[in-house]
Amino acid sequence: MGEFLQYTVNGALIGMLYAMIALAFNVIYRSGRILNFAQGEMVILGGFLVWWFFSFDMPLWLALLTGFGGSAVIGLLIERGIFRPMIGQPIFALVMVTIGLMILLRGLMLVIWGPAQRPFPEFFSRVPFIWGPIILNKAILWGGLISLAVFAGTSLLFEKTKWGLKLTVVAEDHQVAQSLGISVKWSIAFAWAISAVLSTFAAIVFLNASSLDFLASGIGLRALPVALLAGLESIWGLVLAGLIVGVGEALAGAYLDPYLGGGGMSEAFPYILMLFILMIRPQGLFGWKIIERV
Repeated sequence: MGEFLQYTVNGALIGMLYAMIALAFNVIYRSGRILNFAQGEMVILGGFLVWWFFSFDMPLWLALLTGFGGSAVIGLLIERGIFRPMIGQPIFALVMVTIGLMILLRGLMLVIWGPAQRPFPEFFSRVPFIWGPIILNKAILWGGLISLAVFAGTSLLFEKTKWGLKLTVVAEDHQVAQSLGISVKWSIAFAWAISAVLSTFAAIVFLNASSLDFLASGIGLRALPVALLAGLESIWGLVLAGLIVGVGEALAGAYLDPYLGGGGMSEAFPYILMLFILMIRPQGLFGWKIIERV
């Protein structure tokens, strides 16, 4: 029983990390209807920025602030330089541009920082948190708890604030938003900045006291099933989807991989679940269902 609880709780916390990265997918999609396949690269780029500023002997808190600020600026530049000229283009073209952005960011990280692995700063203690039979990584534990606060703040932003309501209108229909005097371009740019900041937070949790290199960007593809499972417009749905994927992945790795030779069920589980749900509900579990009148 203790082993089962260990896998379940750790899987739930990993799922919250996936949900945080999926929220970055969500914010961009809600504003610009863009599914950003370069999300994993944005996570690692945020990590490189924090590490880079910390390497200048900055205090941890200052490295964090400058890392978040730098990632927000990069998000704005990506939207302004790459995606703003693509407004009105077919969805396929936007998808191909995000794939191009993924390759570009990988190349830039290699050119600027090289392929060598680097030790990432320790923002959370590596001493595990022990609760009865359960042993938890403190970075993942604190990351999961902070993620809940971030989800609450993001939900309030979209539902209670003027800026958030504008983003919600933009998510619904660009033409309607423009007719109401809302700047679609600036709303999308704001969403990219938020997404970049969320990606940097995910990097701090994911990379805490471990090795940093551009190959760790695969975390973005691990979070994609969470975003699609919940629905690309849902915020709180991402929490449930993250828990489902994280716990399912952990239990599959513990109880199915040993019987499958080389294993791999834990790697495949999120995608199998995603395909199954999307065949039943193409908009995801909590996505907006669009009804068109003819």
